[in-house]
Amino acid sequence: MAYSEYLADRVRRIFQEKQTAFEEKKMMGGLCFLVDDKMCIGVHEERLMARIDPEIYADALALKGCREMDFTGRTMKGFVFVDPEGTDSDTELDGWVQRCLDFNPKAKSSKKKKT
Repeated sequence: MAYSEYLADRVRRIFQEKQTAFEEKKMMGGLCFLVDDKMCIGVHEERLMARIDPEIYADALALKGCREMDFTGRTMKGFVFVDPEGTDSDTELDGWVQRCLDFNPKAKSSKKKKT
């Protein structure tokens, strides 16, 4: 699983500055950050995977570096990729983390597999 450690460190720092409890899990071919046991944001290769409110999805696509997340070959509604040009500044990255945190309370948890 290849992902940018630099971008992951920047995301960690923002969560710590916001005093947000999170856990990390390698999944979806990268590193995902979970908040309240729900995937919140992730790093895949050099780009961000952001889980945002579907209500702001269309507006988000107009932001620098943002594009549809088609990880599985089909568009995943409510998820976007943000290429490096959209996360260059700390302010831009903080904005993406905040969008994900804003949606997190409304996001549905994935069903836990029974073992």
